[in-house]
Amino acid sequence: MDFKNYIRDIHDFPEKGVTFKDITPLLKDADALQAAAAAMLKMIGDVKVDKVVGMESRGFFFAPILASRLNAGFVPVRKMGKLPSDKISRTYSLEYGKDTLEMHADSIQPGENVIIHDDVLATGGTAKATCELVEALGGKVIQCNFLLQLLNLKGAAKLDGYQIKSLVNY
Repeated sequence: MDFKNYIRDIHDFPEKGVTFKDITPLLKDADALQAAAAAMLKMIGDVKVDKVVGMESRGFFFAPILASRLNAGFVPVRKMGKLPSDKISRTYSLEYGKDTLEMHADSIQPGENVIIHDDVLATGGTAKATCELVEALGGKVIQCNFLLQLLNLKGAAKLDGYQIKSLVNY
């Protein structure tokens, strides 16, 4: 299946000059959704996975599906102030500022194998901060898994040393 047929460009969103990759056409098509989940599962392979970590908010689409199919737990990574229990945090740089991600402090146990999942790898800041959160709790990041990767933004460079897999590359 050519997944690019289910991803549309929205020009000048969220601001002028940006072309947003909209995955909602893929999400609303049952066959494309199932095929994308199966293809991402295949990218993971046969390795034992204890947890799949998905980043707010679009990482929440596929990460729970992957976790369910891998018989693993799902861990949400949220923006600051959204989690109710004890948490750890990482602040990272954006193109024009900073942002902070948080994860519950009891979400990953030392030695657990973890897949990091998000819908898009762009500049890599969110994924790198998430890897740092997992490792701070003693987890082992075995793969950073993405629906799509925007190669021109060079986000993979921030994830040097991690295995990166993406279903679609632009």
